[in-house]
Amino acid sequence: MRSSVEIYNIRTRQTRVVWQTSELVEAPNWSPDGSYLLINGNGLLYRLSPDGGQAPTLLGTGFAVECNNDHGISPDGLMIVISDKTEHGKSCIYVLPAEGGVPRQVTSKLPSYWHGWSPDGRQLAYCGIRDDVFDIYSISVDGGDERRLTEGEGRNDGPDWSADGDWIYFNSSRSGLMQIWRMHADGSDVERITYSDTGDWFPHPSPKGDKVLYLSYAPDVFDHPRDREVSLRLMDMDGGAPETLFELFGGQGTINVPNWSPDGAEFAFVRYFPVND
Repeated sequence: MRSSVEIYNIRTRQTRVVWQTSELVEAPNWSPDGSYLLINGNGLLYRLSPDGGQAPTLLGTGFAVECNNDHGISPDGLMIVISDKTEHGKSCIYVLPAEGGVPRQVTSKLPSYWHGWSPDGRQLAYCGIRDDVFDIYSISVDGGDERRLTEGEGRNDGPDWSADGDWIYFNSSRSGLMQIWRMHADGSDVERITYSDTGDWFPHPSPKGDKVLYLSYAPDVFDHPRDREVSLRLMDMDGGAPETLFELFGGQGTINVPNWSPDGAEFAFVRYFPVND
């Protein structure tokens, strides 16, 4: 399999290739200053220029060498959050300096998979599996007690904050097929956003506060596997005017984490190619 890190421009509807490799890489974030993309591969994190033309550089994460693809950058660009299982054998959320360093543990209950950072930089949102139940939680970036935001209505995953901090968007199977929902940051006023015949995952509100990007699988696909034909879709913040931007071979690793450019004009993603293509 070949990984291709790419950028899509909302205005021109054009895609450009940033970097390709025969290794598996996943889940690009875009730094708040626009200077780099953060990707994961082989349990480690790397910085990659969005302008392309050069290989990524390793970001030091100390003892954490089994990072999964749930990572992100703080709104001020000073910290990075990772989900890693090196220390505990299950995914645990840590934060560390953006330039690299020793991770500081945030969550005590495991497994926990990070997905969103509040716009004020104070809270993290994540999927936690407790007694085999997938729910959305939030916690202070300083640690402490986690706050449960959903109550086991189906599988709940992929939370990401709106730019104004009013809403947390997430995907849930509570209606049967996985769909996109949103709720206030305290878990109140839950409402369904997509009414599709596809399995919809990983909603990412634009920093402009006008659109939500998400990924769709065929309805018979369970969970969010890689190596599937999927679609990247865009809709209004309230779910209106949904449209398919393009189809690709991807899935897991394509847009698991927040991936918009700071100005909301573009987003980064990963597509995959079989080696014989």
